Amino acid sequence: MQVVFSLRHQAHHPQREFESSGFQEPFERPERAEFIRSALAADGSFEFVAPEDWGVAPIEAVHDPGLVHFLEHAWEEYQQAHGPTHDVIPDVFAMPQLREGMGAAREPSDVSARLGWWCFETTTPLTHGTYDAARSSVDVALTAADLVANGERFAYGLCRPPGHHAARSVYGGYCFFNNAAVVADHLARTLDAKVTVLDVDYHHGNGTQQIFYSRGDVQFVSLHGDTERAYPYLTGHVDERGTGDGAGTTSNFPLAAHTDDDTFLDHLAAACDDVDSFDPDLVVVSLGLDTYFDDPICDLDLTADGFEACGRMVAQMGFPTVVLQEGGYATAELGENARRWLTGLAPTRPNPTKA
Repeated sequence: MQVVFSLRHQAHHPQREFESSGFQEPFERPERAEFIRSALAADGSFEFVAPEDWGVAPIEAVHDPGLVHFLEHAWEEYQQAHGPTHDVIPDVFAMPQLREGMGAAREPSDVSARLGWWCFETTTPLTHGTYDAARSSVDVALTAADLVANGERFAYGLCRPPGHHAARSVYGGYCFFNNAAVVADHLARTLDAKVTVLDVDYHHGNGTQQIFYSRGDVQFVSLHGDTERAYPYLTGHVDERGTGDGAGTTSNFPLAAHTDDDTFLDHLAAACDDVDSFDPDLVVVSLGLDTYFDDPICDLDLTADGFEACGRMVAQMGFPTVVLQEGGYATAELGENARRWLTGLAPTRPNPTKA
């Protein structure tokens, strides 16, 4: 299997970015990608490919151009106005209740206030290089998709930062641009194709769901920790089924705490039935490995054997598949867990590996 990987992921959440603040070091950090890359390289069955530069047009086809512009310039603007700082987090959010009965709000002009206009939570600071890393992550995703569009059965994009919490007009949840949504939209438009996004991350892909909720050409199917207890809390319920042209194209499978391999696979089989019914031309998997039993911020109980079985079940559907990395924070085991999931998807003989 071909793996698309970029060294530019190091730019987001560099080491000791929080040394000047009282916040906990983020779970989403550079070593995650390094653990995965090392495990796949040691396996010998994976060929590494450098990403191409796709520009901003595919991103702006999915995201508000204002969000793209803000992320490109906000760090420098903030440093000029308030720097030097190591991280930038909103202190006020543009909650509609603040102006209830007074009309819609307008985007503020000050960069401090604009942080809370474009970001929806507090765990996703901007740092030096965030925009470049987010752009690179999209390039990784689109290059992997291009491999599949041109005949590969499977391809894996080692994306960092992840993407599935970024909605059309807001970022958050360690996500700035929605890699899976950009890929699904690009494939649907350029190939005139039906596309399914199958999200198996512990956390509900609220951004992906919001982007495609009223579209009939892109299906969104998600297995995730029940949002009654799990981030992002406000989306991912079973009665969220889509609207308009997208009515019936959203499926959510909230999971109880301590769901194990067998129970998860039962739910994945039901999710695959929904995918089969939609009959897409291609599948995009948002691969979160934070369903692992020892993940520090999640409460499901999957094992490496379960991950391999999940990959195998997805392969059995028979659709060309792009796999994009999302979460997974048990860093010591993350590389092996990714390798096992991908081995289940595409068992192969060892091939020479390109660094």
